[in-house]
Amino acid sequence: MIEVVEYEDERGKHPFAAWFATLNTPAALKVRTAIARMENGNFSNVKSIGEGVSETKINFGPGYRVYFAKDGATLVILLGGGTKKRQSRDIENAKRHWSDYKLRKKKRS
Repeated sequence: MIEVVEYEDERGKHPFAAWFATLNTPAALKVRTAIARMENGNFSNVKSIGEGVSETKINFGPGYRVYFAKDGATLVILLGGGTKKRQSRDIENAKRHWSDYKLRKKKRS
């Protein structure tokens, strides 16, 4: 089983949770289903977007995306979410979050 956790920035904020909280119930259920698939090792709807970050597309509504990165073989870090309309900005944010995560992890070890 793969552990899925949320990225937390240096101020204790969770960008994925903030985005998820804005979703209506049907959209939230679709996103939660996509995450459950990742937890079970199903990455069939995933595309690399560079710098170690990937996105999973959810074909529902405005084209939801969940941005994440893998930390080893069994840990997935949720970096953020968005829609097709804001994709380029959301990707840049996810890459920045991933870079921050790796830097702070390196400092701890």
